Amino acid sequence: MELVRVNNKQQLILKPAFIETVESENVRTSSDVHFIAANTEVITIEDLKKKHTIPVFAKDNETTLAHQDFIETVQYVAGQIFSGEEILQPAIRASHVIKGRHPSAIHKKVNELQETDKLTYYERLAFAIEIPTIYGDISGNALNLTVGGVRAYNLENLYTRKTEEHFKLFIGFKNKVCCNLCVSTDGFKAEVKVRTIAELAKAAYNLFGEFNVYRELDKFNNLPGTIITESQFAQIVGRARLYQNMPFKQRKDIPTFPLSDGQVNLVVKDYYSDKSFAKEETGNINLWKLYNLFTGANKMSYIDTFLDRGVGCQQFVNGLYEAIGVNRYHWFIN
Repeated sequence: MELVRVNNKQQLILKPAFIETVESENVRTSSDVHFIAANTEVITIEDLKKKHTIPVFAKDNETTLAHQDFIETVQYVAGQIFSGEEILQPAIRASHVIKGRHPSAIHKKVNELQETDKLTYYERLAFAIEIPTIYGDISGNALNLTVGGVRAYNLENLYTRKTEEHFKLFIGFKNKVCCNLCVSTDGFKAEVKVRTIAELAKAAYNLFGEFNVYRELDKFNNLPGTIITESQFAQIVGRARLYQNMPFKQRKDIPTFPLSDGQVNLVVKDYYSDKSFAKEETGNINLWKLYNLFTGANKMSYIDTFLDRGVGCQQFVNGLYEAIGVNRYHWFIN
């Protein structure tokens, strides 16, 4: 197998994938864990292993696939596919903590509980693993190749017998300027249904092995040179608000708008004030900046919708680029 590697900001080279992974004594963690923010907290894989319980299926007491096994499986597959590259430790964020007590603490008051009395696990978890030796440059922004996934127990029926479990996998890029994730349909599996770690590893192998770095970066190359005016931006914002409240029959033929009303407010705010992606003095903004305003607002999504909306942002902005001609996205901008 050959993998496309971005060797520097101007040149793309092909590199064989059989080189041994270089181990380093100074293992780095993927930079800035704030690739997602809303209602989440930082957690380490050591905490997952030592401090958190693993949910089971109620009717047969079969264990679910643990969060830490999910992360370590993806990390292992990345090491095999991208052999010889620097692979950072995962940045992990979790939300929706489920709390319990050890039986010995059942009669204690809340203020009397010790850490050993508490049993917890996180319902939802997202993680990202950077591969900084494979990178590209778009409009002066370094993009590091990044892999990762999402797990949400709220998608499982834990009150029955063990069945297939649901995961989401991605491979894309992280913008080093703002840590926004740039993920498209080519690098995203929204419905990974597996029973075992081996099946999960196979799904990750297929996704990562088929991913074309050059083709993915090429999707972004036209965005910095495509400008929209202040009035066009205002039309997009207005149409986005109309879309959220339109009857289904009217919007079924219109492309899906990926963000919520609250996130549209963040986009408008950052249009004026973001340090890296704000408008120009004339009010104009290029589509690369607009895309990063969208992915920045998407950080406020819940974990279980985060990747789906991120892919939607890429589809929407690419649709705007094509709408400079004529396509279905012309309703949002003309």
